[in-house]
Order: sequence, then C-alpha cells, then structure tokens
Amino acid sequence: MPRAPASDPIALIDLDGTLADYDAALRRDLRPLCAPGELATLDGADSLHDLEQVGPHWHARMQVVMRQPGWWRELAPITANFEVVALFRELGFDLHVLTKGPWSKARAWMEKVEWCQRHIPDAEVHITGAREGKGLVYGKVLFDDYPPYVESWLKWRPRGLAILPAHPWNADFQHPNAVRWDGSAAVRAELVRRLTALRASAR
Repeated sequence: MPRAPASDPIALIDLDGTLADYDAALRRDLRPLCAPGELATLDGADSLHDLEQVGPHWHARMQVVMRQPGWWRELAPITANFEVVALFRELGFDLHVLTKGPWSKARAWMEKVEWCQRHIPDAEVHITGAREGKGLVYGKVLFDDYPPYVESWLKWRPRGLAILPAHPWNADFQHPNAVRWDGSAAVRAELVRRLTALRASAR
C-alpha cells in the first residue's frame, strides 16, 4: 500500500499492549522464574505494573526476560487490534507507531523497529524515552492501552481522540474523548463516526 501524504492526519499507535502482546509474553516467560507459591501472585495481577509494586524481585526478573536477544522482535501481534489500524488506513490517516524505548536495553530499540517492519511496514516509527513520554507528541488520534499515557496526551490534545484496547488495567478509564475498543460492532461504528469527523476537520 502506498504511503499516505505527510499532510494527512496523524494516528499515533502504541506498540506494547496495543499491537504487540507484551503482557502475555512476559507472563509466560516469568513463570519458570517463579517459586510455586508465587504463581498465584503472577496470575492474579491485573497489570504487570501492579506486579512490580509487590517487590523489587519482580522487576529484576522482568529485566532478565526482556534482555533476551529476540524477545521484543518475536512478540505476537494482537490481531484484533489491527482492525483499528485498518480503519486508520481506510479513512486516510498517516500511521505513526509511538513506543517507549528502555534506556537500559538498546537492543529493544532495534527489535521494536524490526517488529514494525514485519507487521506494520507502512508506519513511521518513533521511539520515546521515559522523560519525554507521549503527552507532547502531535497527532489527531492516539491508540494506546495505558491510561497514564492517554491522560497526558489528552491534556495537550483536548480535541484529539484516544482509543484504548480493552484490557483489565484500563477497564475503569473514562474520558469524553476516549473510546475503549472491544472489537464489537457498536464500538466499531462509534470509531468510524469519530474518526470520520476528525478526518474532515483536518482538511
């Protein structure tokens, strides 16, 4: 598919937890590192961010897992969420993957780019650090699973639209400019309506 002109409205698309199944892969690879009594803690955590608060050993284990060569590159795509990407394409948005690059894991930067080249080759790829975050990055729409990033982005883009793929850790998030994507026909129709209006406002 030919690239959209640079003048087309920008759709910012998160990678981990939105297009790539980071959560499932990390939980899978943490299991062999757990003592038998810890598996219930792993399975019971709604979010890996919550799990890190249980104790520093969980964070250390995550670092071990994520430093494995090829780990980021081989994350499975979340197929259901590519339907939103397809809507962006159909409605004439310019695709920009916006993902955090861990400063301590330079290989992850390269592997995230390789993942995008394989699974979403028509997108530009932008890697931000923890300091910059996502709040100041321009776009008409942000597709991201993590509420703090969505909130910071909407603070600076009050007329923008945020789309959150449905996960347990964002089940309670509400904002008038946010839609929670669950794959249903009703939500798809709502996205088409809102994205069409955003597309028209960019002309």
